[in-house]
Amino acid sequence: MKKVLLTLMLFAAVASSTYAQFEKGKKYIGASLSSAGMSYSDYEEFALGLNFTGGYFIEQDWMLLGEFGFDTMHGDMQALYMGAKARYYIEQNGLFLSAGLRYLHRYSNFNDLQLTPEVGYCFFLGKYVSLEPALYFDMSLSDFSHKSKAGVRLGFGYYF
Repeated sequence: MKKVLLTLMLFAAVASSTYAQFEKGKKYIGASLSSAGMSYSDYEEFALGLNFTGGYFIEQDWMLLGEFGFDTMHGDMQALYMGAKARYYIEQNGLFLSAGLRYLHRYSNFNDLQLTPEVGYCFFLGKYVSLEPALYFDMSLSDFSHKSKAGVRLGFGYYF
């Protein structure tokens, strides 16, 4: 009986420390790699993207994010983008859902607005640091069928 009670108390302590990261007023910074040959788009070949984000929890489990990033192909910067997102954390299982709007500028004087839905998992490596794999879909508003992109993103986050 003592072992069961001790296990339940330990589980409650770990669970409450993880959930405390998603409280109103907490801040977040993160970086992620996207594509890395694991994306699909009619418009581009192998690309590697680097994305930087910063966020603030406006309510329990709800975060607003700003993002900035770039994509490279064959060693050259091919696209710059910046945007804003909202992210919702499902505390019971670690999943998060996000959606936002992004402005994209490509090297060939192509400018676009994109809708950016994403689903991912927040796995805490410690009290503040998380590993965040995600699936994303960047939907082009100017040419949906050829310039939209789906892929995998792997990120690290710091909650403080």
